[in-house]
Amino acid sequence: MSPPVQRSAKRHLGLAILSLAMGGFAIGTTEFAMMGLLKEVEEGLAIRTPEAGNLISAYALGVVIGAPVFAAFGAKLPRKHLALGLMLFLSVANLTSFIAPDYGLMLVSRFASGLPHGAFFGVAAVIAASLVAPTKRGWAISMVMAGLTVSNVIGVPLATWVGQTFGWRLLFVIVGAIGLGTVAMVWKFVPFEPVHPEASIRRELGALKRLQVWLALLIGIIGFGGFFAVYTYIAHTMTSVAGIPENFIPAVVALYGVGMVVGNIIGGRIADRSVMGTIYFVMPGIAVALVVYAIAANWALRGWWGIEFVSLKTRGPVALLG
Repeated sequence: MSPPVQRSAKRHLGLAILSLAMGGFAIGTTEFAMMGLLKEVEEGLAIRTPEAGNLISAYALGVVIGAPVFAAFGAKLPRKHLALGLMLFLSVANLTSFIAPDYGLMLVSRFASGLPHGAFFGVAAVIAASLVAPTKRGWAISMVMAGLTVSNVIGVPLATWVGQTFGWRLLFVIVGAIGLGTVAMVWKFVPFEPVHPEASIRRELGALKRLQVWLALLIGIIGFGGFFAVYTYIAHTMTSVAGIPENFIPAVVALYGVGMVVGNIIGGRIADRSVMGTIYFVMPGIAVALVVYAIAANWALRGWWGIEFVSLKTRGPVALLG
């Protein structure tokens, strides 16, 4: 293969993975920006904090239900077509959130928005892994997931700022536009692969007979459960507990996102060496980070040039969520 052809192949590979990562960017923006705009959502829908938190839970419930359902019933579809359908579904669901007139319909639309989440990441990861050599599959999958983490550096802070400045419902228009852009990119750059001749719903669901699959799911449930329990109320924690001004929330979620991007890149690299070793390292790290967060949230960093830590009186979880 001549060098120009090699460069062309690499460019098309990069664009294909970028297309899939764009889908992750859209998903990450709609998932995480709601957490930074929770106060605005409460005021806009005239609801209390626990009810606003239910909008996050409704999305999460959609993820839990949609992932196995779409994966099973999409087994007979070409992977590219499944990815296109899932992203189109996400775009339409977010646009319905934009026009939802009350809390009940918003709850339904957020549930619908979560349905394609897990299945898209699953099919996108499989597509990305199929485009590279076996020794680079960890890297390819991490690049797809980078869309989710980069959204926390760019998409979430931007959507949070737009929501605080021009109205929180514009978040869903932004996500809908990104989703439709992703549909166009996937259609253009992701290569078509025919369906595996043995693909079937029974084969997909047959994986649930294995204990290892349930243990892997349990790891994800516990690990992500702790993460999202913290991130859901990040706006309230930063303003009500740490005493940070509300207009600093976009910067806070951006900083959170930088950590996710760095961790994702490092995790993808070391996963190519040892998947289980990476898990053994990452999961305790998450536990330590969450404990440190719970302690550090009671201290605000004040001053631009000299570092001064100021202890703040914690209101407590009951007052915070009430």
